[in-house]
This record gives sequence, structure tokens and C-alpha cells, in this order.
Amino acid sequence: MIRLPRWKVILVIAALVFGVLFAMPNVLPNSTLAALPGWLPHNRINLGLDLQGGSYLLYEVDTAALKNEKLTNLTEDVRNTLQQKQIAATQPVLQNGVVDVRITDPGQIDTAIKAFQDLGDALPTGGRDVMVTTAPDQHVHLALSDQAMQQQAFKAVDQNIEIIRRRVDAMGTKEASITRQGTDRIVIEAPGESDPEKLRSVVGQTAKLTFQMVDDSVTPDDIAAGRIPPGSIKLPSDSDPGGLVVKKRSVVTGEMLVNASAGFDQRTGQPDIEFRFNGQGTRRFGEVSSQNVGKRFAIVLDNRVISAPVIEGPITTGSGQISGNFTTEAAAQMALLLRSGALPAPMKVVEQNTVGAELGADAIQRGEISLGIGAVSIFVFIILAYGLFGIFAACALLLNAVLMAATLSLTQATLTLPGIAGMVLTLAVAIDANVLIYERMRDESRAGRSVVASVDHGYSLAYPSIMDANLTSLISAVIMMEIGSGAVKGFAWTLMIGVISSVFTAILVTQVLIGWWFRATRPKKLPI
Repeated sequence: MIRLPRWKVILVIAALVFGVLFAMPNVLPNSTLAALPGWLPHNRINLGLDLQGGSYLLYEVDTAALKNEKLTNLTEDVRNTLQQKQIAATQPVLQNGVVDVRITDPGQIDTAIKAFQDLGDALPTGGRDVMVTTAPDQHVHLALSDQAMQQQAFKAVDQNIEIIRRRVDAMGTKEASITRQGTDRIVIEAPGESDPEKLRSVVGQTAKLTFQMVDDSVTPDDIAAGRIPPGSIKLPSDSDPGGLVVKKRSVVTGEMLVNASAGFDQRTGQPDIEFRFNGQGTRRFGEVSSQNVGKRFAIVLDNRVISAPVIEGPITTGSGQISGNFTTEAAAQMALLLRSGALPAPMKVVEQNTVGAELGADAIQRGEISLGIGAVSIFVFIILAYGLFGIFAACALLLNAVLMAATLSLTQATLTLPGIAGMVLTLAVAIDANVLIYERMRDESRAGRSVVASVDHGYSLAYPSIMDANLTSLISAVIMMEIGSGAVKGFAWTLMIGVISSVFTAILVTQVLIGWWFRATRPKKLPI
């Protein structure tokens, strides 16, 4: 008798139940799906941009701006170090990617170099990211190492992707695909989002919030004449047409925010943004406000002063509000950006496209037709070639397709047109396993073995070849998943799911069906 352990039967039945339950939402109308109990699966397969239509954005991260920001901060660190160590020197100057400073007292050169070497951050490979070198006439040069900038740029792209994902999710576009392209580019595909400008306004804005002290020593005449002292910078201002001069060093940054929400000013009734700092921000803001009562501090967003109130007393609550010329919608959008965090590096749009829904509908229709033609062709071939056992293989193939749909629904993976191609390829290749098994059965039957022996030997002898072939396909899919992007990942994902489900259905499901058939009919001859 054909060996049919109970665990195999239970596993096949469990797979059938899983497949039907999780694939079912894809064929039910919306009204029926909404009426189902909450404990039943409701997730459908997410359709990609090429199937559903939507917006496509390709951004390039401005690594040059990131480097310039790092060098500007380094210049301020050098200036503060000179003041703290009381080293006699000229004002540090940033030019051609190098911070240059001249130590006027020759006896303090070694002290200055030692102090400068402690600036910057430690590198994983050892050393620090700031290189300090000496130059003629008591000059000292500080620059960022190439290795440090490469690491910073790579990290900035990863951080940008994570922040963009939080922003897009907050918009309600959960199926968006956000991936790295090359070293410094980010691809955003948002299925169902028909307005790329709206997506761009949320995704592309840096939303870097800082709190900086206003430099009240600079008069309007100084601003007009361009007399800006070292350590300060002139920024455009919503309230001051001529701009406002603020200290370069930020008192508190947006990274210390724990929450931001749109609200209304209780005094004016105008929309504003209410925020709250974390512990570090609360402590730092409390210290600065206590030391600067009666002075102004600037609230700066993306290098523009949106408000510059006077500190009337110590602010120790860790919360406040940003008032400006906000509309209700603008305040809500800005609060969203602040909650999700600032982009560590600015980006510029390289490509922007809108894919129409009608193109997606046409792609779905063509994909369904190709999938149907491929499935019918395979069914006809396998049934004509192997008769009853071919019907068993066709049933296994149907369950294979159901399991792929169920897995895509469960994992909420995005199905693209290349993904449909992967499903068609999987169904075509899946039948190869049954062909190997059935041909081995025929060979065993011709050699004079019984039905039971032919079936058992057919599975046991074909099993190594099946596993070898599918293992190589799985390895290829994993490699494509790791190094590919966009369409390649969609193809690789469906191929991975298909390989695993194909092996399961081709071997286990057909074995259970043949076992049930044998127990019911007790045949004397193999019907293939």
C-alpha cells in the first residue's frame, strides 16, 4: 500500500484552507468583503504602479549640500574651540572644502592641533572623520576625509528613505514602494496617488527645524551694508523684509521634537503648529531661555525665519507653538513633516511621471489573459499526456496558484507586471516536477514493478532532481531580490513564492491525491 502518513494529509488540508481564506478577498466584491466577520482575512493583493496607475518620482540626494553643511558645522566647531582654549588665531575661513585658520601665537600651534584632532566623529575603521594638517605661515587646515563623506552620503540616503516612508505612510499611501537606485538616488512609486505634485510637496521638502538666537548687535544698516559678524548668518524672514541675522549655532533642533500637531492660536484664532520637545530639548531650551530673557530667538524652517518672538521668561515646559502665515492645510502638512523628521540631506527631482489608471487596467487584463492561456495550455498538455494523474497534477497546479495569491495577500507584497510574468513562469516550470515523477513511474512500471512500488519509486527517485532544479531557481530569485530594484524585485518575489509552493504542491499534494485514489480503487495497473 502507498505510504500516506497522517501529517501529510493534515498539511495538505491546512494549505488548502490557508489558500482559500487568504486568496478569497481578491475575488469578493467590496460590499461582501466589508460584511465578513473581523476575524477573517480582508487583505487583498496590492497592485503596483504599472497595474493600478499612480505617481512616479525619481530623486537625487544632494550629497554636495550635505558636505557643505558638515564643513560649515566644522567651521563653527573650530571657532568655538579657539575661544574655549583661548588660542590666539584668525577667524576660521571655509574655502575649497577646507577650513583654514592661522594660529598667530607660534607657541600654541601644538595645542591647537591637539584640540582640533578631537573634533568630528570616530570612524568604524579607526581614526576620526576630520583630517588636520599644517601649512606654511602657521596655518592649520581641517578637512573631511573621503571615507567619512562616503559613509555620510550612504547613511543620509538610507535615512532619507526611512523618513520619506514615514511621510508617505502618514498620507495614507501604504502601498508605496521606496527604494534606493544606485548610490545617491531614490525611487518612489505610489500606486493610486494621481497627484504627483502633492506627493512631491510632502516628500521633497527638507523640513529642517532649528531654534537659533537672533544677533541683536547687528543693525538694519549693517544688514544693508552686508556687515555680518563671524558666527552669524543672514536669513530671509517672513516678518522682516530685509532679512534677519541669527547665530549660526542652533540652540535646539527638530531632532529633539517628540510631537508636532496643527492647532489654533488662542489669542488670534489663526492656525499654528504646536510642538513638544524630548527631555534633552526641554533641558537645553530651558537653559537658553533662562540666560536670554528679553532677547529674541528665531524659529527657522529650511533656512527661513518663520517667527522671532521675544523670550519673556524661562521656558521649562518643553512645549510651545509656531505661529506664522499658515493656512489650516499648510499647518497640518508642516506638522506632518516635523513629526516624520527632517531629511538629513536635501534632494532634487530627476524625473516625475504619472501613470494613468487605464494603462494599469489594460496591463491587468493582458496579464490575466496571458496567465489564463498559459494555465489552460499546461492543463491540456498534462491531462492528455498522463490522463488521471494529469488531472491530479492540474489540481495541484490550481492550489499552487491559490497559494501564491494567498501569500501575496498575507505579506501585502506589491504585485507588478513583471510579478505576473513570474507567476506565469512559475506555473510553467511547476509542471516539470510532475513530469519527472510520472516519467519515473512509467519506467518503473515498464520494468515490471507493481503499482505501489512504481509510485513510491517515482517520488523517491525524482525527488533529488526536483530539489536541485528548484534550489537553483530559488538561489537566483534571492540574488535578484537582494541586488535588483523595482520591477526586478517584483519578479524575484513572485518567483520565490512560486518555487516554494510548486515543490509543495507537485510532490505532497499529488502524492496525497494518488494515495486517496489507490485506497479507493485498488488498481492493478498504473493509469499513465
